[in-house]
Amino acid sequence: MKIIIIGSGLAGLSAGYKLCKSNEILIFEKDAEIGGMAASYCQDFAGKKYFIEKYYHHIFRSDTELLDLIRELGLEDQMLWLKGKNAYFVDGKNYPMNTPAEILRFKPLSFTDLVKLGLLVLRIKMINDTTSYDRINAKAWILDTAGKSVYENFFAPLMKSKFGENAKNVSAAWLIGRVKIRSDRGKEGEKLGYLRGGFNTLIEALAGEITAHGGRISQNKAITEIVIKDNIVQGVVTDGDFIPCDAVISTVEPKVLDTLTKGKLGALHKTLRSIRYQGTACALIGLDRGLMRDGNYWLNIKADVPFGAVIEHTNFMPFKDYGEQLVYVTSYFQDENDALWLKKEEEVLDSYLKGLEKMFPSFSRADIHWAKLFRRMDTAPVYEQGYLQKVLPFAPGPSGLYLAGMFSSTNYPERSMNGSVKAGFESANTLLNKTSC
Repeated sequence: MKIIIIGSGLAGLSAGYKLCKSNEILIFEKDAEIGGMAASYCQDFAGKKYFIEKYYHHIFRSDTELLDLIRELGLEDQMLWLKGKNAYFVDGKNYPMNTPAEILRFKPLSFTDLVKLGLLVLRIKMINDTTSYDRINAKAWILDTAGKSVYENFFAPLMKSKFGENAKNVSAAWLIGRVKIRSDRGKEGEKLGYLRGGFNTLIEALAGEITAHGGRISQNKAITEIVIKDNIVQGVVTDGDFIPCDAVISTVEPKVLDTLTKGKLGALHKTLRSIRYQGTACALIGLDRGLMRDGNYWLNIKADVPFGAVIEHTNFMPFKDYGEQLVYVTSYFQDENDALWLKKEEEVLDSYLKGLEKMFPSFSRADIHWAKLFRRMDTAPVYEQGYLQKVLPFAPGPSGLYLAGMFSSTNYPERSMNGSVKAGFESANTLLNKTSC
């Protein structure tokens, strides 16, 4: 079969990898680089060349399918499991949040509130099915189970930095999924996985397997239409040219899919238009000196700055791999009218640097080697109450059309690289099952 895949993120590449040995695979990527949200910069500092993700990533021990894929591709010996130290910046002070003992020293919460927080986390760990929490409001659930102080002084700043004004609509299912992933740690803290050489290694390995089996990957090629006639996929249109095929796997966000299919997905049309996505403005800065001298990797923030988190990559991965300090500064935004989307790149970077100067008095712009900004409007779905009813099927109706992405059931109630790999595999398996009947 001739199969066209729209998008070269992890979902698209995983689907292509699964199908390439017995099918003709054509992948179309609208951007210059493959990888989607896992795409990387290629940096050359002082003669040292390395790849670093445009948007920070790491692996959890529970990412079974992703880890199996890494082993299958022969990359297991490049896997590192390292301690990533976390902290919470509140009222000008960093509070380490890695062990139970450190969390008990989180001053913004009283001892009673800390006990309530601990009991809430324990309760969440025992929840195996989040379905019944999908229509429950996260804020209301926290208030009911842990109280106002725990919500306002711990969860509210995190949820606001993640979802902005949409935080008030987020479901308890998302919260539970998020906490379960991040609370899986031992007495010494959380260990996270990373591929030495970056996740570009994984992206290139997948692409290499696809092309080695005769597949083709075209970059800077946007699909403008998925042609459907009599409820059967005929092919796609790119640059005004029609390309026929037997099947299409689309990984694009729902509203774009609705546009590409010209509203021909029937009852799914309203669902596609109702799924809200949010964007990200993620800066990556190369520095002469480290920013967080206490060794923190991940810093959540409750402060009057234009970003919600600072991630110092070289407090996680060895400095020698890069030859310079690397710091991510990131913020989510909710729509195309947000200043983070509308402002020029240098304006956003300047506002971020001013925020860093406010938080870290020892930070100097003279230490900066370079700074880059990565912005996308389709970073993640907003997991609102009732979102489960909007999760898109792998086979949405028309014969020959299949879907995989952050909108898939494998990325509910929270998205992840593992969820995208699973989505790609599930979509490919659905295609194979339907065509073998």
